[in-house]
Amino acid sequence: MEKSWKIFKKLHRWPGLVLSFILLYFAVTGIVMNHRDWFSGVDVDRKYLPEEYAYQNWNNSAVKGNLNLNADSVLLYGNIGIWLTDSAFTRYQPFDAGLPNGSDNRKIFDIHRTPDGALYAATLFGLYGYHYPSKQWKKFNLPVDIERFTAVESIGDTVYAINRSHLFKGKSAGTETSFVQIELPVPAGYVNKVSLFATLWQIHSGEILGLPGQLFVDLLGLVTIFLSVTGIIYFFIPGWMKRRNQKNLPVAQLARTGRWNLKWHNKVGALTFLFLILLYFTGMFLRPPLLIAIATTEVAPLKYSHLDQPNPWYDKLRDILYDPTSDRLLLSTAEGIYWLKPNGLQPVRFENQPPVSVMGINVFQHYSDGTFLVGSFSGLFLWHPDSPEVVNFVTGRVHQEVSGGRPIGDFKVTGAITDCRGEIYMVDYNAGAIALHHPFSFPPMSQNVLNASKISLWNVCLEIHTGRYFSAWLGNFYILIVPLSGLAAVVLVISGYMLWRRKYRGKKE
Repeated sequence: MEKSWKIFKKLHRWPGLVLSFILLYFAVTGIVMNHRDWFSGVDVDRKYLPEEYAYQNWNNSAVKGNLNLNADSVLLYGNIGIWLTDSAFTRYQPFDAGLPNGSDNRKIFDIHRTPDGALYAATLFGLYGYHYPSKQWKKFNLPVDIERFTAVESIGDTVYAINRSHLFKGKSAGTETSFVQIELPVPAGYVNKVSLFATLWQIHSGEILGLPGQLFVDLLGLVTIFLSVTGIIYFFIPGWMKRRNQKNLPVAQLARTGRWNLKWHNKVGALTFLFLILLYFTGMFLRPPLLIAIATTEVAPLKYSHLDQPNPWYDKLRDILYDPTSDRLLLSTAEGIYWLKPNGLQPVRFENQPPVSVMGINVFQHYSDGTFLVGSFSGLFLWHPDSPEVVNFVTGRVHQEVSGGRPIGDFKVTGAITDCRGEIYMVDYNAGAIALHHPFSFPPMSQNVLNASKISLWNVCLEIHTGRYFSAWLGNFYILIVPLSGLAAVVLVISGYMLWRRKYRGKKE
């Protein structure tokens, strides 16, 4: 037994010192990430970040798409907000008046113009209509628990919009449009299951119990900060006391500080150790390589949790598109692409599905009659719903599905731009805008766009929390930060609790 205690002490002492500094940044960034809306107005200038975060050739998800208004007016949108430019993409002026300040508030997923000229924008924090007299965007006041709207479409004078859970339908009237919220019917063969990834994600963030759960996880973040700081202080106090003794200086105050730190470090750690283990353990599976092991696993939703929803489409809707050839709406979801008739709205899953990354669809647009461009981190593909063959749009070859292959493709597609000539540019996360099947190169980002395009504090925290921020120094080894830190943190908590139990039981005896 004495040998076991020595092992626990070694596991808790020196590894704990190193890990405390890592856990500090995990805790701080995690608290910010848990409340994206609270921090949505806070941005960070990209010049203070590593070079990888600078915009070059519209990379880093700068652009998702564009809307050609006329022969010489184009709206370009994405993480950069909304910009009005000419057909040559050379002169830019902001087109986001009315949207709240902050990059997150101006994160645009779709812009759509109806036949009567009304403009609608689907954003991270709501659905907006453009008010022409005031030249400003105005938000629709809709009763939703998920404000993230992802797409807008229209058929004649009827407008359709989706957030992550519901379809909204209304007669186009610009900012005066009145939308009705529709819960789509249960599809054939529906089984009430959710991804294991979503379950672990919501447990890790606390969202599985709603706002009270998130606040409790925030508390665990503060506990992590407290345990890290008190642990660091207690580690160094003996050395400080020894040096003061050698100089004949008083050490009573340091001794009291050390006792206080140890007392409350032990008490707080003992009270929360089970919750901390759950927090650190679930976090390990939210990034590769452990994420790959659970990416396709589905489980029943935990009863009475935030995931146990009566709506079969809760947090599953991603994009919507009208196909006039077949007179049906195409609905992209987390579980594949469905079609539904406008007068029935009963989703039916297509038998033939295009490749779509688990991180979601980023391009969903018409290419030719009955054929569509589908893009995600799996690549860019031509998909015809009635054909079993899917063509890689970049190479022109038929796509061959590889079982157990890489979770991402050769291109991580974040958007697509179609200019006024009809030429298509693929937007890759790393490389930016790439010309496909034509000789025209896409113009570089103008200086005023670069100056205005900052990064949200939430995104900075995400990059740090997931370890991607350190890839500039660690290369691809950065993916090991999360799983190794999570494993070490679990061992640290267990060893600390075992040491506390030994001391507590010794006192009782």
